[in-house]
Amino acid sequence: MAGILLLAAGSGNRFIAAGGTGNKLNAVMAKTAENSVTIFDTTLAQALASGMPVHVITRPDNVPVQASCARAKVPVTLAETGGTGESIAAGVRDTPGWNGWLIHLADMPFVTPEIFIAVAGTLRHASVARPYWQNEPGHPVGFASPLREKLLQLRGDQGARELLHDHEMLRVDFNNPAVIRDIDLPSQLSARVLNGNLYATS
Repeated sequence: MAGILLLAAGSGNRFIAAGGTGNKLNAVMAKTAENSVTIFDTTLAQALASGMPVHVITRPDNVPVQASCARAKVPVTLAETGGTGESIAAGVRDTPGWNGWLIHLADMPFVTPEIFIAVAGTLRHASVARPYWQNEPGHPVGFASPLREKLLQLRGDQGARELLHDHEMLRVDFNNPAVIRDIDLPSQLSARVLNGNLYATS
């Protein structure tokens, strides 16, 4: 079974430099009648709605992310470094029962459950699968089990880019720009959640 590795160990320096406060993943992007919904909460909910197993990699000091995972009963790996390569390797190490990994960024809350499912399905036919929107590559990026050992060796901020170049990749085209949309700046917090559904307003 393939699962979703949700990378939530970044420091969000651009967000802070642009006037944001604290880790951007904990910024409120929407409010419901019951509570406030953070960027991370929204991304996690989208991933869980796919029905696939989810595993989160985050920083030891990001207590709100860990609390959200505890409420959702989602396992967590704590990463001392925010390097993408180390985060992926740690997540793969801690999910030995999976036969594929969808690497997704926790600051991309607009990716729908259907996108996760489609990319995972493509892994039945290729070692690597990546979504595209109008020729722009996006996330989540899928890796099949034959690449497990190479994923475990990843280091640094380049993540799995070398694997994308070295192995045959199947491209999955979408009409939805969600696969390339992230939130880096406070000004991008312009979405709301109504009745459990995410609606982008920009």
